[in-house]
Amino acid sequence: MDMLQRLRGSRAAAKATPVAAVPPVVLRHSSGLLELTRALAGCGSIVLLDLGATSPNNIAYFTELGYKVYSEDVLGASTAPELRVVNGEGNSAADPELFLQQSLVYSEGTFDAVLCWDVADFMEESLVRPVVQRLWASLKPGGVLLAIFHSREAGPETVCGRYHIAGDDSLEVRPLASGGKRPVFQLQRSFHNRHIENLYRDFSSVKFFLARDHMREVLLVK
Repeated sequence: MDMLQRLRGSRAAAKATPVAAVPPVVLRHSSGLLELTRALAGCGSIVLLDLGATSPNNIAYFTELGYKVYSEDVLGASTAPELRVVNGEGNSAADPELFLQQSLVYSEGTFDAVLCWDVADFMEESLVRPVVQRLWASLKPGGVLLAIFHSREAGPETVCGRYHIAGDDSLEVRPLASGGKRPVFQLQRSFHNRHIENLYRDFSSVKFFLARDHMREVLLVK
């Protein structure tokens, strides 16, 4: 076989190798975001916490509104090896006490609003309720929290995304990169409405916004 034949063969093999599809960027309408900003309008100096991976879009959007913005990637922090312990069932799990010693360390009543996104869907079970309780304590009375949940139609292939605010009522969802140091997050569960109400039972009110993309937005008031 001469050099030309070998090159042709290698090119054919390369074409035959399947390439993993890159999940598309999704632009979605967000009634919950619109309702949150309306609820905060005219409230004076607003302090907001964004729990997603850092988004310059979000920081710029809320800074222009005059908000003071904090950002904390709780999903990324939850995978730290030093948090792993063996639970009562003999399984490895993230220790909530260790996690809360290092993350979400804020005084009670610090925030007027929290953007929780879909953190609860991808976070390890042992951390979900403790994190919600810490967020409740970190909110001021009357403070609001926006959360997003994947519906029961969502499957294990559901992509964990970074939420960028694209307008007053729209979100750009970009899949988190799986390379480098960032871990790949998998959908842990699918909450029903009753489960969501139970998870956030300490809040005084809950309002659901149904969407066509197998997702539900929930706006909660402390």
